[in-house]
Amino acid sequence: MADPLMIPCPHCNGLNRIPAERVGDQPKCGRCKEPVLLGTPFALNQANYASQIKGDLPLLVDVWAEWCGPCKSFAPTFEQAAIQLSGRVRLAKLDSESNQLLSGQLNIRSIPTLILFKNGREVARQSGAFPLPQLLAWLKSEGI
Repeated sequence: MADPLMIPCPHCNGLNRIPAERVGDQPKCGRCKEPVLLGTPFALNQANYASQIKGDLPLLVDVWAEWCGPCKSFAPTFEQAAIQLSGRVRLAKLDSESNQLLSGQLNIRSIPTLILFKNGREVARQSGAFPLPQLLAWLKSEGI
């Protein structure tokens, strides 16, 4: 039996201990009773950033802005990735305009930018919008 995974709730930021074999069972948060793993990206912001980068499942963040054409064209691809990667990676979107302080802390220089976090640390970064097969290949090269 594998060790349980610690996974932050995207709704209340509570840390949940979930048995690895139960990740596919749509676990609910022990605090707020909402789903812990979503089939869609959730919003990342200054308030929940520190809690959400923690945990045993990697977090892939799409840094975007409303005015950015490539960001808008990449959004459906990111949504598809959230469905395909559910239970292996959590996906979040960070609006760089609404979260300028956090975007500065993350040293965002261009958008869209993807940042992969594992165990609270940034482990990979990729700028630009690309098709789903290329996104999945990049994540595979990062051990996802």
